[in-house]
Amino acid sequence: MQAINFSNSYAALPEVFFARQPPVAVASPALIKLNDSLAQSLGLDADFLASENGIAMLSGNVVPDGADPIAMAYAGHQFGNWVPQLGDGRAILLGEVIDKQGIRQDIQLKGAGRTPFSRGGDGRNWLGPVLREYVISEAMAMLGVPTTRSLAAVSTGEFVFREAAMPGAILTRVARSHVRVGTFQYFVARNNIDAIKTLTDHVIARHYPEAAEAENAALALLQSVVIAQAKLVAHWQSIGFIHGVMNTDNCSISGDTIDYGPCAFMDTFEAAKVFSSIDVMKRYAYQNQPRVAQWNVMNLAQCLLDLLHEDKDIGIELAQEAINSFEDHFIAAYTNRMRAKLGLLEESDDDLELITDLLATMESGKLDFTISFRTLATRKDLDTDIFAENGMLGTWHSRWQQRLSLESHDMARAQQLMRSSNPAIIPRNHQVEAMINAAIAGDFSPFETLNKALQNPFDVEHDGSELAAAPLASELVTQTFCGT
Repeated sequence: MQAINFSNSYAALPEVFFARQPPVAVASPALIKLNDSLAQSLGLDADFLASENGIAMLSGNVVPDGADPIAMAYAGHQFGNWVPQLGDGRAILLGEVIDKQGIRQDIQLKGAGRTPFSRGGDGRNWLGPVLREYVISEAMAMLGVPTTRSLAAVSTGEFVFREAAMPGAILTRVARSHVRVGTFQYFVARNNIDAIKTLTDHVIARHYPEAAEAENAALALLQSVVIAQAKLVAHWQSIGFIHGVMNTDNCSISGDTIDYGPCAFMDTFEAAKVFSSIDVMKRYAYQNQPRVAQWNVMNLAQCLLDLLHEDKDIGIELAQEAINSFEDHFIAAYTNRMRAKLGLLEESDDDLELITDLLATMESGKLDFTISFRTLATRKDLDTDIFAENGMLGTWHSRWQQRLSLESHDMARAQQLMRSSNPAIIPRNHQVEAMINAAIAGDFSPFETLNKALQNPFDVEHDGSELAAAPLASELVTQTFCGT
């Protein structure tokens, strides 16, 4: 077995943080996809990973030297309901490596068998959620969104049972860490202040080392997470992404998108849009994502109260001030991203109103979110598209042109900015579902085609392509599902 230079910091913490658990072997592993470029950035040998021994590691059949496999403990609010113990019920953290940029990265097998946190589940993944997460997480990375990454997808040669027998698969997920708000909540529920202090120190050292230099390190950590989450959700909103399950156990302390379950990108713009089949109350609708993120970091603040100040009342005031700052950070990040989508580099007091009015008109006209913005960036026939004088967005377009005239840069620079801010293609729901159905039948070519195209989502070669097209009425996907 080829050596991997593991450097395991989380497994070195006290054992209340995890359960040591090796992956459960599978019958007949086979490689579906290896992310060669990601492997190289991690300092891993792609040829080895694609070999029989490498596949044995990626399937959990062999634990490589230096790995220290664990299932992490955490709790969380799921759709607002408190669950004091969750944890990795189907995921095993093999270990950590330092990538070529000097960043510590987790290597985790998702779908690697039962753990002490499985709560009756089988600990396995079926093929659909593995391919969904592979494609969408990599697409998010190429769109510039902070996210976990997908290193490999492996079939297991076994079936798992959901509504029916489905082919099993394992995803190798890479993340800057898997610490969540729910990780802190787990120890608050057990009144383990020592563990909270240890976890706080670990997170600061790994993700926010500048906080260690602050007069109040815990407060600096909270403020950093507030900013990271505000910027992350602003990025989601700017590309029409709906996470689907923004539970506190799916809220990453590092500010990365994590746990791609019933996620989806909007086609037609709808502020109240929900795709998740289990979100019947629309808690995690598109328009609610910013306030839910703020609620999630409020829960983190509650976990840190004892560390913020020895006087609890003062600690509460500090926490409240940090949480209240979320809105300003979000609006600033969101407005900047939307300005870029409109080719604007400079600030104007009326910009947020211009953006809001555009989205309102898009919603009333049932316009496609991605296509509308891409059309503005690349439009050629000025007489026939939705931004033409007599088009649905003609009046708004006149306002936008007037606003653009106030900029110091020319139209060529504006179009360049818009083309690099408005993707031509996204992983549309109907394409993802078609890719999964083909793979179930043994045809992985749609998966390969979609994944390859999404490596360059802003490329002009995609304009007008089949992958850029909105779904037909018969192709619409209105619900998405968790893999468990």
